[in-house]
Amino acid sequence: MTDSAKDTTGVVLLNLGGPDSLQAVRPFLYNLFSDRDIIRLGPAFIQRYVAWLISRLRSKKTEEMYRAIGSRSPILDITRAQAAALEKALNGSRFRVFIGMRYWHPYIKDTVRAVTGEGIRHVIALSLYPHYSKATTGSTINEFRRQVKGTGLTVRYIDRWYDFPPYIEALAELIAKGTAAFRDNDFHIIYSAHGLPESLIRSGDPYLDHIKGTVREVNRRLSSAPYNIADVKWDLSFQSRVGPVKWLRPSTEETIERLAGSGCKNLFVVPVSFVSDHIETLYEIDILYRAIAGKYGAHLKRCEALNTSEKFINALKELVMLNAA
Repeated sequence: MTDSAKDTTGVVLLNLGGPDSLQAVRPFLYNLFSDRDIIRLGPAFIQRYVAWLISRLRSKKTEEMYRAIGSRSPILDITRAQAAALEKALNGSRFRVFIGMRYWHPYIKDTVRAVTGEGIRHVIALSLYPHYSKATTGSTINEFRRQVKGTGLTVRYIDRWYDFPPYIEALAELIAKGTAAFRDNDFHIIYSAHGLPESLIRSGDPYLDHIKGTVREVNRRLSSAPYNIADVKWDLSFQSRVGPVKWLRPSTEETIERLAGSGCKNLFVVPVSFVSDHIETLYEIDILYRAIAGKYGAHLKRCEALNTSEKFINALKELVMLNAA
């Protein structure tokens, strides 16, 4: 082990992952539905069989969705770009930034192997889900803990940052930029978060409270300088429901139909629980939801994803620095 490796802190950006080809869609779905932290499909001993069945039944439809956005998920390329930008922002050889995905390549186990292979002994595991849920951050960090067991790595976990001021600032900036064209017209913001089974919320999962906290802080920030967007009209809704269970409501489709059907002509959708573009933004919002709004004569515009925006990368940098001491 080199002295530089001893002094280097590894930063691992943890994310969901996504299929990198149409052939990867079915096994990706199988990995996703096999995880009982996301959804419990009957008793544990039949989970994998039900996951196999669902992935088989859903794969063709899902492949068509991916085909409409380039035949692959962009999440790997974007997360790599975020890692590169963060490493540059951290400025110097003290940090090395890696990425680890929960349900597709590069898997967390492979990332841990890469970190230890470089002789790094100290790691900050940063979840790219701002809002904690057992189904997202919880599952991902549980897998990270399993993979680092016995490696000798010391790990600090950043598992929630839904109200972190630099993150709020990054979101507010993009919302202000995106709604600028609407300022002289009536418009309505729809904060669209990824759905979650109601049973998780009833069991104490903090996800819904965290989402509401982000919306509250963003609206507060928008009302002050330099944005000065007062009296924002907004709704919170949920997208991406899957599986035979009750999910959080109202759905984003229902919300769009209600608002557009009542005469609202300008809808601005903020994918509030996502930090990068993927199928939920590029297909669900940009294609599916825009078409629904169009049926009612409404104009739907989406807020840019955080991706590698300067203020978002700065927010990640600040999170790392706060936990690097």
